[in-house]
Amino acid sequence: MKFSFKGLLVAAAGVAAFALSPASAYEGQSAMTKPGAFIGASAGMPPPGVYMFNQVFTYQANLAGPGVNSALGGAKAGVQAAVDIQGFIFVPGWTFLGATYDALIVQPFIMSSVGEPVNAQASGMFNTYFVPVELTWKLGTSGFVVKSGLGFYAPTGTQQGPLGLSNQGSPFWTFQPELAISYLANGWNLTAFFYGEFNTANSVDNYTNGDIFHVDFTATKTIGKWTFGPVGYYVAQVSNDSCPVGVCTAMHGASVTPGGVILGNAQRYEVLALGGLVGYDFGPASLSVWATQEVYAKASNSAAYAADPSLIARGSTVLATLSYRLWGPEEPPKAPMFHK
Repeated sequence: MKFSFKGLLVAAAGVAAFALSPASAYEGQSAMTKPGAFIGASAGMPPPGVYMFNQVFTYQANLAGPGVNSALGGAKAGVQAAVDIQGFIFVPGWTFLGATYDALIVQPFIMSSVGEPVNAQASGMFNTYFVPVELTWKLGTSGFVVKSGLGFYAPTGTQQGPLGLSNQGSPFWTFQPELAISYLANGWNLTAFFYGEFNTANSVDNYTNGDIFHVDFTATKTIGKWTFGPVGYYVAQVSNDSCPVGVCTAMHGASVTPGGVILGNAQRYEVLALGGLVGYDFGPASLSVWATQEVYAKASNSAAYAADPSLIARGSTVLATLSYRLWGPEEPPKAPMFHK
């Protein structure tokens, strides 16, 4: 049985947001969802049942952007992350407005670090990701499928430090609407997966991270039990961070602009990555591995007075997903057990 499983990867990009000041280590952080989270996924829906996926990935990068010279003195600061993710997908077989319904929950655990001269490490539980509603429409027999949904990160992760941001958890909510458009026919999975991130204010200092836009691309072909093809992603911050000036100045001092932006953070950035995916269907479970290299990365802060200190990570990701069905309604009930 073949399924189109969603790879919901989270948070390695956030390690790029370590700043030079411990007091603002994660403020203005990068995307909550790991760029490329939906690589290999599609708008398709598996049969009714309960599914589970396990994911592990590593992200190896260096800090890039104008801040490498202006803030790091030209130092080559390495960025590393190791992530383990457990996720469940619930497909009850319900329909609504002609669409099939599903829901899911995902819990990541992360170890990350940034090398000298930043020299910061963190290890803990990331915010839990919930998707209470996803709806999938098949457009006749054309092979085209559309999926729309709304997910959110709850502030359940490990929080430490004066701003609650010195570990992997974050003291704010993130809402993530999504739209996937797929062509699924003759073994092809041609998918563009669009999603955004909209954050509430940090409950400690009222700093609000800017809006993030993602698009993940998959163009794979399945032949027999094998799946392979090119993949990629693009991510960009499309609005500036914001904060009540009085609150931010009290928390961050002179590093805050009159508009409530921390000078040491990238306010706009964009990253483009290209790579490939290979997968194998074992029957009871399927395994896929994809790897990408970020070929373009840019960061900037137009509010910076003199030298722009903006930083963004640029590197490579290798990710493996094992996905399988835990239960299906068509499975016969087990015979009762009797004991004397």
